[in-house]
Amino acid sequence: MEQEDQEAQKPLLATAAGSSSDDGYHLAASVAPSSSIAVVVASTAVAVAGSFEFGISVGYSSPSQPGIMRDLDLSLAEYSVFGSILTIGAMLGAIVSGTVADRVGRRCAMAISDLLCIFGYLSITFSQNFWWLDIGRLSIGCGIGLLSYVVPVYISEITPKNLRGGFATVNQFMICCGASLAYVLGAFITWRTLAIIGVAPCLMQLVGLLVTPESPRWLARFGDPSAFEAALQKLRGKGNDISEEAAEIKDFTEKLQQLPKSKMLDLFQKDYIHAVTVGVGLMALQQFGGVNAICFYASEIFVSAGFSSGNTGMIAMVVVQVPMTGLGVLLMDKAGRRPLLLVSAAGTCLGCLLVGLSFLAKEHHWGKDLNIVLALAGILIFTGSFSLGMGGIPWVIMSEIFPINMKGAAGSLVTLISWLGSWIVSYAFNFLLVWNPYGTFFIFASFCALTVVFVERLVPETKGRTLEEIQASMNSSLTAPFHN
Repeated sequence: MEQEDQEAQKPLLATAAGSSSDDGYHLAASVAPSSSIAVVVASTAVAVAGSFEFGISVGYSSPSQPGIMRDLDLSLAEYSVFGSILTIGAMLGAIVSGTVADRVGRRCAMAISDLLCIFGYLSITFSQNFWWLDIGRLSIGCGIGLLSYVVPVYISEITPKNLRGGFATVNQFMICCGASLAYVLGAFITWRTLAIIGVAPCLMQLVGLLVTPESPRWLARFGDPSAFEAALQKLRGKGNDISEEAAEIKDFTEKLQQLPKSKMLDLFQKDYIHAVTVGVGLMALQQFGGVNAICFYASEIFVSAGFSSGNTGMIAMVVVQVPMTGLGVLLMDKAGRRPLLLVSAAGTCLGCLLVGLSFLAKEHHWGKDLNIVLALAGILIFTGSFSLGMGGIPWVIMSEIFPINMKGAAGSLVTLISWLGSWIVSYAFNFLLVWNPYGTFFIFASFCALTVVFVERLVPETKGRTLEEIQASMNSSLTAPFHN
């Protein structure tokens, strides 16, 4: 996996054998857009169809809440279970995500996720009672829990260093697009129709996986070592010399195989504790900043803040969310991970403070319509800021900082922490909103402020560095093998 980055130190890919360095540079520059990148782009597009499914699943509960509660006669507590059980399923999926992705491969893991999501959405579509509704939502959760790990890992393993950040952030962009589509369509169609639409990305990904190459790094480490060169050649384009990169992959794989077989408890050894702290910390702070409270219950927040309907506010969220996520994709490999994280966390802190002040203004009657202005501004600032960095970058960093021999265990742990935090926030949010609306958002703001400090103190910059360099700087057991 890590050797994908060293090959990217060249213009984009290895130059054709026999070329001079200057001629090779221009050849690579001219060939790359058409032949070298085409398969990487297509493979990433297939992978992020799962991210789009992820987004639809996260965004589904907000616009569907009035219709489901009315049609199935659910109480607030029952709907809170439906909203939050997605994260319980995701935790189950997260627990096995690393093991499944390592044993059956990245492609098969995505296919398993698709089947779970298809079953879940069909269960919701035809449900006539509370139980089938929750079984479907739980199944979808298991599917996206697996997807949330395997998609960014697969993308990081197939892309060159100079494109890795931007390509990996497309994962978050498609999550954003999926959630945005759910918000917009949910304002105009029934919850059952929206569930049927949720099946479409799964079917598209299943078809695409039939022709998508497996990760060469996985093939070299866990699959068929003789097949990884064919997969690598397909990703790098015919006519491109992959001999150097293939040799690097073999060399690194051999070094990893000399290390002891990894277990979950091994993550807490001093060699890996920095990487674990960064991965777990970013995921926990991402969730306790309140993102899923806003995603799952945006409509209710707008109504509680004084809007006549939540639809207008949700559509405004979409207008901000999509372009800001796109901006984050463009800036990822230019500005770097740390600056985007710092700006993003500071913005989400400001957004939560404004939403908290809107509820305070409503309670104390501070000015006509002041609470509505503050709520709209706060949620849009939060949404835009989160989309810029905190939404996607923690997943990018997670895919970069762990060596492949620990990636299965580490990925499962980090993904589990993310979904555990999501479940806690999404289940408790309705009750917190009843307890103290402005206090709830001030708590979220404090976690966002803590994120700024955490990133400044502990999170390394990974832009423009090979995976070997990143991992060696954080894991002392890998430092020696990569010294020249």
